[in-house]
Amino acid sequence: MHLAVSGRLILASASPRRSELLKLMGLAVEVLPSCIDETPLPGETPREHVLRLAELKALAVAAQQPDAWVLGADTIVTIDGQILGKPGSVAEAKEMLDKLSGREHEVFTGFCIVCRDKGIVLRDAVGSAVLFREITDDELEWYAGSPEPYDKAGGYAVQGIGGFFVREIRGSHSNVVGLPLCEVIDALKRVRAIRFPGGGHDHCR
Repeated sequence: MHLAVSGRLILASASPRRSELLKLMGLAVEVLPSCIDETPLPGETPREHVLRLAELKALAVAAQQPDAWVLGADTIVTIDGQILGKPGSVAEAKEMLDKLSGREHEVFTGFCIVCRDKGIVLRDAVGSAVLFREITDDELEWYAGSPEPYDKAGGYAVQGIGGFFVREIRGSHSNVVGLPLCEVIDALKRVRAIRFPGGGHDHCR
């Protein structure tokens, strides 16, 4: 079943994971990535960082599509106060995963919903704690030699091969994938961007 959208819904992100999550909810979503500078600002907390980037992404697309609902999002992995980006080499992937091995880290996703014509800007951030088991040397070599780590913050995706590192998640699972569906759907309903139409099934009694 599809959710009803009051207009066009645009995802201001190239992330296939975010697009898949929204489509799972039955949302017809257009994808229009925005290119912004994602460099952290001095003294910026992880929460402030993802909120700022999510809003910048949404506003950049909304400036060109003022009548549409635009959803921007940004996800980071952080440990010991350090933001882990996407590794650019085998050495960087090994360093990141060695840092995460056997420890708990946090995943933050900020999201922002904008409709310029309606004057709506709504944003929020969600954090989840992820516990990794110990990663052995042979596992690290094997994984870092695959294509898997290099387009993902922190070098892994919970729904990908790297999911076997994950021992426990506290908080939103979809947030770790890249979009906290519970909070995003609640926010879209709150601004009347979506609604849940009545079911069309006849139930046998």
